[in-house]
Amino acid sequence: MLVKKVPPSIMLKNSIRRAGSDRAIGFRFAGIAWVLAACAVLATSAPAVASFDRLLEAVVRIDVRETSFEGGSSRLVSGVGSGVILSKDGLVLTNAHVVSPQAVDIWITLSSLERVRAELLGWDHWTDLALLRLDMENVKERKLRYSVAKFGRSDSLKPGQTVFAAGTPHGLSRTVTKGIISNKERYYRDSTGIRGYETGFFNTWLQTDAAINPGNSGGPLVDTAGRVIGINTRTYLGADNLGFAIPEKTARQVMQALERQGEVDRSYIGISPGFLQDMEAFYELEANQGLLINSVDPGSPAAVAGIRASDIVLSIDGKHFDGRFPEQIPPIRNLIASYAVGAEISMEMKRGEESFIVQVVTERLESRVGKEWAFEKWGLTVREVSRTFARERQLETDDGVVVIGTQSAFPAEKAGLRRGDVISKINQTELGGLDDLKGYYDAYESLPEALLMETLRNRTVSFKVIKP
Repeated sequence: MLVKKVPPSIMLKNSIRRAGSDRAIGFRFAGIAWVLAACAVLATSAPAVASFDRLLEAVVRIDVRETSFEGGSSRLVSGVGSGVILSKDGLVLTNAHVVSPQAVDIWITLSSLERVRAELLGWDHWTDLALLRLDMENVKERKLRYSVAKFGRSDSLKPGQTVFAAGTPHGLSRTVTKGIISNKERYYRDSTGIRGYETGFFNTWLQTDAAINPGNSGGPLVDTAGRVIGINTRTYLGADNLGFAIPEKTARQVMQALERQGEVDRSYIGISPGFLQDMEAFYELEANQGLLINSVDPGSPAAVAGIRASDIVLSIDGKHFDGRFPEQIPPIRNLIASYAVGAEISMEMKRGEESFIVQVVTERLESRVGKEWAFEKWGLTVREVSRTFARERQLETDDGVVVIGTQSAFPAEKAGLRRGDVISKINQTELGGLDDLKGYYDAYESLPEALLMETLRNRTVSFKVIKP
């Protein structure tokens, strides 16, 4: 058999030619795969981009003028914040510290830069949320348009997940910053955070490193699809990249209540929870069980039921829980608050080696901050004494008003009234509250006469004379 020999150089050339052909085919297939992958990414990202654009068209700027009562007089103060439209009928969710019940003017700037008035529908300082409604008659008359944002799910968030904060930082409308979820269950409460009002008692917070600056408050924290997973609220003063937002789960529930009735009804029993971390052995508790009581408000339902500081709550209506860590406290507070006002709660307690059951009847939760007013001719600003304030100060009743400011050289300051004084009587007659004091003031304006005020400061009674 004749075998034809092929020179090595020809064999090498043929082999190179074949290898080059294989590589070319491989490159062609890789190129096709890349194009297909790019098309798939574009196809999936297009809806996300459209959703994000709609979200930006739902973000609004809020300009507010409201009355401030301090320093012995009333004055108008202005502020700027953010909000997000969450319904076709013009509901705007924002922060309670952006818009308060003392607001006299609320203006919303839409993404189209058109301005429209809004009204306050509801306010909840406990979660730092407020609900507004656009002036829909004006919106329809002017044929204004806006987008409606949608809620996502804050429960499904993971640390490290990309998020965006949208709002009006320092008045710069529709600004977006990018970051991640740093922590999805941050414990952060403030007893006097919103003009003296309490906040952060019933929820944990989303922590993010997306830039949140003054003016961002009330704007949405959103995922990459443009869904609202939180409401931006605050930053940690003195630190960089520490921002906090109210989780969607809390915001959604509060928004529904505010739309329905303008407020959120919560129950109160008068206990201040503590953390059991590293102290379980001292109380001889089983693992992951119990809530330490730090203090009990005097005269509260818990005090009436015989509960004391350092007692351990083992269960509420048969439900056991773990209160060792700060992040576990807000859900327990929220459980108690979720009972109907006037409901009877069965609480299993532990005191020393003794375990026992107590029945506690809830009261309506109230803030320590009462209504405020200014009496201009006296140079006096006051706040109505609330039940919570009276219990904190261990006052006998919640009658009267507390001084929050005086103006120099005016009758109140000359009489010796000071911030923190509780005015309990006028002309030896019990002062029921703010309305009673307004009555005395109206009479003073008609016919200026000296008034004798009985005040209480640090458990000491004093008498002050307001002179014309």
